[in-house]
Amino acid sequence: MRDPKSPPRVRNTMGSGRKASRRLGLGRADQEWTPGIFQPQAAAQEFANVGVALYSKERRFLSAISTANYGRLANMFGRIDGYRFRQTTRYIQERLRSLGTEISTGLPFESERAIEAILAQVLPPDDTSFQFSRPGVGITENDLDATLRDLFARFVERYSSHPESTPRNDDEVWRVYREPLERRHVAQRLIPKRIVSPNYDYEFQHSWKNQTWRVYEPVSFDLLEQTSILDKANRWVGRAASLADSNERFKMFILLGEPRDSSLRTAFVKAQNILHKMPGEHELIKESEAEAFADDVEQEIRRHGFDWPT
Repeated sequence: MRDPKSPPRVRNTMGSGRKASRRLGLGRADQEWTPGIFQPQAAAQEFANVGVALYSKERRFLSAISTANYGRLANMFGRIDGYRFRQTTRYIQERLRSLGTEISTGLPFESERAIEAILAQVLPPDDTSFQFSRPGVGITENDLDATLRDLFARFVERYSSHPESTPRNDDEVWRVYREPLERRHVAQRLIPKRIVSPNYDYEFQHSWKNQTWRVYEPVSFDLLEQTSILDKANRWVGRAASLADSNERFKMFILLGEPRDSSLRTAFVKAQNILHKMPGEHELIKESEAEAFADDVEQEIRRHGFDWPT
């Protein structure tokens, strides 16, 4: 796999889904979706779904969900570079979501492209391991985020033979915290913020500012091995140390994803002890505290006079 900081190269095998729409009696389709697949050996014709993208021209919507779980892939294809796999799937997901934001806020003609052209911006067509398959089309009256989650469950999660034993990625942990924030109309007020120091910078995806920046970062420790949990905690200590020289004041909230494997709970406690060594203002939030955390964020934003929906 290539370095995920550069766009991964894949062969695009998608075709048009309009005829399929007519065959299924769907009328004019208002959405297109396509599974993202992992196929390390194209000639073998063996692949696994690892994500789903959903696009609607009419509603100016584009988003994607990918999985970071690679246990099934290792069973199918042999040894997998798990770190590279997770980095690449997260890159694909975040780039498509970023394009979705541009489509939803841009000029109308900018959202008239076919899904193939949009996906090719993220995954230029060639013969490497990540591809998008032929798109499907359909009509839904449901919320498109909910439709996307349903498609992900149908085409990706259902094929995970032991989902309880596979790790969660940071985005899956974010969903735990996002739901109570959304109910309080808070999630949509959070914006990306890049903290820059002389030798390092990092963009937090969920932030807001009063006198100082509040940056919220989901960090999954729901991993497969003790060493992975401790290594990830140490990486965050190093990242915080590199950002400590920034001229901007910020407080970092680490939104923890706990391991579901009870044998890893001791490692998780050690990871929290490591995280407390981070320099600068920081706070660790557990999944069991998600509701109380959302309440605190809502009240703090209200106290600083932000307009609030009725």
